Amino acid sequence: MLVEKSLLEEKIGEAINGAKPRKFTETVEMAVNLRNLDMKKPENRLDSLVLLPKGLGKPRRIGVFARGETALKAKEAGADVLVSPEEIDELAKNKREARKLANKVDFFIAEAPLMPEIGKKLGQVLGPRGKMPQPLPPGADPTPLIERLRNSVRVRTRDKLTFHAPIGTRDMDAADIAENAMEILKVVENKYDNAQQIVKSVYVKTTMGPAVRVI
Repeated sequence: MLVEKSLLEEKIGEAINGAKPRKFTETVEMAVNLRNLDMKKPENRLDSLVLLPKGLGKPRRIGVFARGETALKAKEAGADVLVSPEEIDELAKNKREARKLANKVDFFIAEAPLMPEIGKKLGQVLGPRGKMPQPLPPGADPTPLIERLRNSVRVRTRDKLTFHAPIGTRDMDAADIAENAMEILKVVENKYDNAQQIVKSVYVKTTMGPAVRVI
C-alpha cells in the first residue's frame, strides 16, 4: 500500500481547513508525481477509468452519440448531451463547436457502429483530450454505463510524469474523499510492480487552496 487511508484523511482535512472559503464549491484534487519511468514508451503510461466509491460530489457530464431507441434511453437516463449521426458531420465541419462540446462533456458514449465515423471525423478533437467515446454494443441499454461514468474519473499521464485527478468536493467528508483517493492510488499500484520506487510524491489540494504533501 502506497499510503495509509488514515494519513490521506488527515492531509485532506488539512487541505480543506487550510483553504479560504470560496463562493463556489471547490473540487478536491490529488496530484501524483512519478519517477524512474521513460514516458516515451506507451507501456509505461497510465490511462484508466476509475469509479470513485463515494462519488465525486458533483456528477460528471455525459455525452451520447446515438440514434433511435438508444438515444431515447440515454435521454431517459439523464444524458447531458445527445449527438445524432447527422450532427457528427456538422461538428466535423465546425471544429470550434466540436472543441466546445469536447470541453464541456467529461465522458462520451457511442453506439459501436458509429465509432469508426467518430474516430475519422472527430478523433483529432476528442483523442488528444482523452474524450474518445466508450463503445456501446448495438441495442444495449446505455443507462448502466451512464450511471457508472457519472462517478468516474480518468487517470491519464500521456508523456508526463505527473497526473492530476479530482477526488471529491470540499463539502464532502474527508474520510469519503480519502476512500476515493485510495482507488486512484490502486491504479498506480496495479500498473507498476515497484510502485513504492515509482511514486515520487503525492499532494492534495482544493481548487484554489494550497497544496498539502501526503508523501
